[in-house]
Amino acid sequence: MRIDYKSVLVTGAAGFIGFHLARRLLGNGCRVVGLDNMNDYYDVGLKKARLALLTPNNRFTLHQLDLSDREGIEALFDKEAFDVVVNLAAQAGVRYSLTNPHAYVSSNLVGFINILECCRHKEVKHLVFASSSSVYGANTRMPFSIHDNVDHPVSLYAASKKANELMAHSYSHLYDLPCTGLRFFTVYGPWGRPDMALFLFTKAILADKPIKVFNYGKMQRDFTYIDDIVEGIVRIMERTPVPDPAWQGESPDPGSSYARYRIYNIGNNQPVSLTDFIAAIEKALGKKAEKDFLPMQSGDVPATYADIDDLIRDAEFKPATPLEEGIARFIEWYQEYYKD
Repeated sequence: MRIDYKSVLVTGAAGFIGFHLARRLLGNGCRVVGLDNMNDYYDVGLKKARLALLTPNNRFTLHQLDLSDREGIEALFDKEAFDVVVNLAAQAGVRYSLTNPHAYVSSNLVGFINILECCRHKEVKHLVFASSSSVYGANTRMPFSIHDNVDHPVSLYAASKKANELMAHSYSHLYDLPCTGLRFFTVYGPWGRPDMALFLFTKAILADKPIKVFNYGKMQRDFTYIDDIVEGIVRIMERTPVPDPAWQGESPDPGSSYARYRIYNIGNNQPVSLTDFIAAIEKALGKKAEKDFLPMQSGDVPATYADIDDLIRDAEFKPATPLEEGIARFIEWYQEYYKD
């Protein structure tokens, strides 16, 4: 069912995906309320620079607030009225979860229940929330399908995202809250996170330092350009999920439900080897990388590959930005942003 939305809450608005989504929604004429706790997981200056492009718009309002602050979140929902809530705020990163597990519980679990409760009581028309390709964990059947079971996470980050999906389904069942979870696949592009491979590799190559190539380069990722991610989110926002009449408890489909709940993959549907990814960066920079080959890290997986048939069917959209083009755009942004 399609809805017309005019007022949107974007949590994690100073983050990579949140910033791009907020900018797109403002361009569409929406009123956007952004929420971000501005933590120092990575360079706060980068977050402030993103916000500096949003705050001049009089239809954008920022609240510096932590999702785990129950009273603060409730006060925000009491003050504002939202047609759609897009929850992108989370403690991100697989490797960071190995050393700072409590950060994931606070943000991804406590914070998410606060969002669910407020959406329920304020009768939000649609809650769209970020999940992750990490939920596929130990699964090896490719491409990863939303219709496959995902009960074997290999990191706490992945487990917290799977928990979000389960929590959202329970609220959809109990309170008829329309919820859609989006499993993002390795998002990259301008204004990206400094802890991600493209950023780390670019920085190291330009500084004549070696790059860390895990699993000895035998990795594949379904790299998805940021504009494709945002397009997918926007299209899903206006489509509230409806009950699936074909769903049966005897053979439950993990990707749909008898409730107003759906899950979608958003990926480029074209896995790329880590060696080809590095080669594309080298080509864009016109400079070779010095490589330090290392074993695979705990919590990581050797490959990701998104089945996006449901996204194509329901959102009438397929991510299609070529990797070389997306990397070139990132490099152009990076060199401009760090030119001094």
